[in-house]
Amino acid sequence: MAQAVCAQSAFRTATNRPFARSAPKRSLMKCQASFAAPKATDVLSKASTAVAAGVLAFALSTSSAMARPEGVNRPDLLPKDFTTVIDVAGFLTPSEEKRIATRIDALEKDTGFRLRVLAQNYPETPGLAIRDYWGVDDTSIVFVADPTFGDILNFNVGGAVDLEVPRSFWNRLAGKYGNKFYWQEKGEAASILDAVSAIDNCLREPSGRFKCAQVNSTEESGF
Repeated sequence: MAQAVCAQSAFRTATNRPFARSAPKRSLMKCQASFAAPKATDVLSKASTAVAAGVLAFALSTSSAMARPEGVNRPDLLPKDFTTVIDVAGFLTPSEEKRIATRIDALEKDTGFRLRVLAQNYPETPGLAIRDYWGVDDTSIVFVADPTFGDILNFNVGGAVDLEVPRSFWNRLAGKYGNKFYWQEKGEAASILDAVSAIDNCLREPSGRFKCAQVNSTEESGF
């Protein structure tokens, strides 16, 4: 499992703004270094530059032959009405989207943290357009579900979230519910539903050194 941000360079090129943080595992350090990314100990980029060509924090191949994704900006793929869940890939049923949105609304009311979910198959993605559509800020968690490069769960978090949630949580979450074996066996929707549940559970825990120490979906794919 590796949720790295080699794809951040595509966003950096498009916006001329450097990324603050990135989160590769050791196996992606070579890829990261080739794009002059920050130190491997850094985990996630801040929400001020949250949208990396619509493929947030992707784990790309370490092979130098793998071309980095091109930046995408497709506002035409955004829903006309505001929603916290955008599924341009068709992974979720309408009822699943509604249940996720309801859970996101409750989480935001109770904690102030703003979870946003984008399901896509790169390059079919709104990409950079979601930044303004969602008003991404320091309280935002942008969760991109995209199986294009293997692992399906990718995250970008704001500064306030980064202070509250241990950075290792996101890697453990992606490793548990986002690895290729998991989503290929259970389906893309299962990975998304379990991840949303685990994030919700994590953010509701009391602050402290043991916050989000466990990665658990209380739903196990069934809200």
